[in-house]
Amino acid sequence: MNDQTLPEGASHRMHRFGRWISRRIVRLPFRVRVHRADRVPRTGPLVMVANHSSLLDGPLLLGMLPRPAVFLIKQEMFKGALGWFLRRIGQIGVRRGEADRTPLLTAVRVLKAGGLVGVFPEGTRGSGDVESAQHGAAWLARASGAQVLPVAVRGTRRPEGRGRRLLPRIDVLFGEPIALPAGKGRTGLVVATEAVRTELVELIAELDRLVADHREDDVRGKRA
Repeated sequence: MNDQTLPEGASHRMHRFGRWISRRIVRLPFRVRVHRADRVPRTGPLVMVANHSSLLDGPLLLGMLPRPAVFLIKQEMFKGALGWFLRRIGQIGVRRGEADRTPLLTAVRVLKAGGLVGVFPEGTRGSGDVESAQHGAAWLARASGAQVLPVAVRGTRRPEGRGRRLLPRIDVLFGEPIALPAGKGRTGLVVATEAVRTELVELIAELDRLVADHREDDVRGKRA
């Protein structure tokens, strides 16, 4: 494996350990169903974009992806022992609301080395319906020539007014990788960003239909 598929200072051994924690520990209290992981290219530069409704999304996806992944994470998480661990497993801190291109350029280097970079285009946690998207993911894909892989996640957000759930179900659906439309300057970036948002919205709708179908099947099975 090319060492540059993780940022400088990261350890591939520690990264594998982090993914093991995700698969074995993070997902332990949940019933996780992963759909169409076969759509994820095993090699080549890839910008993964996902909806974001819970702090659990990133740690969970780290282990669900079938290849190493570098996520852009808010800088506030990089404190103390947790910050040391995140750096060692190759995650990149981003200061929200600040014009700092250093983390983006680090991510571009990872992509140009054939790595995968994960981005939550909404920029912060919300309903997970991607009503808006920031430009970072599209900029990374255009700057590196990477494809974009949409991923939809449902079930990590606790419903309003409900208490702790017993073994809640989480569904992860991988979409088809796409190439963003070509275009120059700010206008091209805006068009590419909207393409990212549209792909995610459509994939979320597909996952919602899939989850609804599974629920109906479960109900029928219980009645039978």
